[in-house]
Amino acid sequence: MGEKFDEKVVNTARLVRESMSDKDFELYLYSLKKLAMKNAEENIQYMTKLYNLRAFQMKAQEEMLENSDLKFALIVLDFANFNTLNEFCGRDAGDGLLVCVADALREQQKARKHTVISHFRADVFGLMTAFEDKDELVGIVQQIDARISEYKVAYKVLPAFGICIADSPTMSVSIMRDYATLAISTIKGKFYAKYAFFDEKMRRQMLINKMVENDIIKALEEKQLMPYIQPKVNMENGKIVGGEALVRWHHPEKGLVMPNDFVPILEKNGLIIDVDICVWQQIFRFMGERLAQGKPVVPVSINISRQHVFDRAFKDCLIDFSREYDVPSELIVLELTESGFLEENEKMYEHLDYLKAHGFTLSMDDFGTGYSTMTMLKNQPMDEIKIDRGFIVDLKNPKSQSILSHTISMLQDLDMDIIVEGVENCEQREYLLQQGCNKAQGFLYYKAMPVNEFATLLDRQ
Repeated sequence: MGEKFDEKVVNTARLVRESMSDKDFELYLYSLKKLAMKNAEENIQYMTKLYNLRAFQMKAQEEMLENSDLKFALIVLDFANFNTLNEFCGRDAGDGLLVCVADALREQQKARKHTVISHFRADVFGLMTAFEDKDELVGIVQQIDARISEYKVAYKVLPAFGICIADSPTMSVSIMRDYATLAISTIKGKFYAKYAFFDEKMRRQMLINKMVENDIIKALEEKQLMPYIQPKVNMENGKIVGGEALVRWHHPEKGLVMPNDFVPILEKNGLIIDVDICVWQQIFRFMGERLAQGKPVVPVSINISRQHVFDRAFKDCLIDFSREYDVPSELIVLELTESGFLEENEKMYEHLDYLKAHGFTLSMDDFGTGYSTMTMLKNQPMDEIKIDRGFIVDLKNPKSQSILSHTISMLQDLDMDIIVEGVENCEQREYLLQQGCNKAQGFLYYKAMPVNEFATLLDRQ
């Protein structure tokens, strides 16, 4: 309700300004101010005695419109661990912290002209103020943070500040709040980062996020999501021994959208499950058609997202596809990243044991990127380990060579099939062959390609 009112105020102000004389516009602002004061008095947070969100947006918008010759910025404060503070130190301690923040904001309001402060909700606060340069805003953040640090509590609190600078006097306060909150999300919970400014990079990412969220359902319906396959190669003879299915989005307006631009977003909202199933089905169909035509095939790996741990139906989905397209399960490699075993690993083990019993091959992707432990390696029912490219980018370093050679030796002792990712030059290939590792993926051989191109390579081979 508050955001709609805020946008209505901005849009109305624009129209009114265009149609009124300066004197009439001043009268309009006066009436708006009276309305804001009346509503603000009825919208005060009980504990902190600050404006709530609705009153703040009205008051801040009026302040910006009335002082169009000034630059304004909105600072939003949020805590990364406030609920934990309440749990360990008690609600009285948490309430005391909120009052402390409110007092710090009031100090800023007294010291600065054209400043509006608010307690939005729970542990989230806002301060709209006029300013001259960004260092001034950083100073405000540091002063508030210093006051919070003085609050005596047996727990380390982590405040985070997001800052949005208005691009015009008529910029919507609610949009500024969204932008400042987005800036907070980039640093929240990081003890070494106190504040972040909303910038053009965040704006672009926000637009990409909205595009993905708005268009992904249509993309699934219209089959805009297509599998590409990157071949896996035997480095001794150059033959293709497998492939990895990777998703690409052929957007009707944006063109080819790469996975890094949409997969992380879909992992957050859960739609990655639908995308995975879409890709799986196309790979099973591709494999089934080649088998039916008597054409050569090699095992192809498909990616399993962490979200599938919580999806009971995904095991049956894979088995159903195998039967529907008459593709032996041994030809499908299920590829998971190490991070897939961090949470709910007992459920994941259960799923993988079930699929392995039905003939699927299991592969761990990105091995060695920071999540693996010896316990995981011992417990996981893996058939294949894919060593991350980070192991081979610096082979001139003796330490890198030692780590890689011992890793390969250990995996060989565990009777694991080994594939090295990111092989890009002959030096890397020769070193890996010397270590007894002969399978690789990388640009030295092939990039990911459309399915029909992969089929042509198999036919030639």
